[in-house]
Amino acid sequence: MRLHVPIPLRWGDLDAYGHVNNARMLSLLEEARIQAFWVSDDTSEHAAGATTAVIDASPGTSTFTLIARQEVEYLAPIPYSRLPLDVELWIGRMGGASLDVCYEVYSAEGAEPRVLHTRAATTIVLVEAASGRPRRITPHERSAWEPYLADPIEFRHR
Repeated sequence: MRLHVPIPLRWGDLDAYGHVNNARMLSLLEEARIQAFWVSDDTSEHAAGATTAVIDASPGTSTFTLIARQEVEYLAPIPYSRLPLDVELWIGRMGGASLDVCYEVYSAEGAEPRVLHTRAATTIVLVEAASGRPRRITPHERSAWEPYLADPIEFRHR
């Protein structure tokens, strides 16, 4: 199963060629990841579904999330659109203290033809804020994310 998170583009996401800048893609992926997995004041109902939003990112939280690795494969330029991109997310691997979040970025939902623009994966490590050491994924987090555990991204050009 995958989460679908609509991510709007901003004019500032574009480069001189009129498509989304490659560096901005990391910010768009971050935005989708935060909506999907981080608790916020308005998590009660959001596009990704509140059941997966279990990481507390509020000030004074006991857990930090650190990015250990990111890989992005750009397949087709993304032109500006007022309709949000459809970012599909799932968990490609869940370890003891880390997980791989996988993404496929598509044109806006309902757009024809549906275009796969980008594939990506991010390795996230959960870290205890007080010690700075990795901490285990809790049973609550694991149960929230297991329904979204599927095969990892297979990148074409490795």
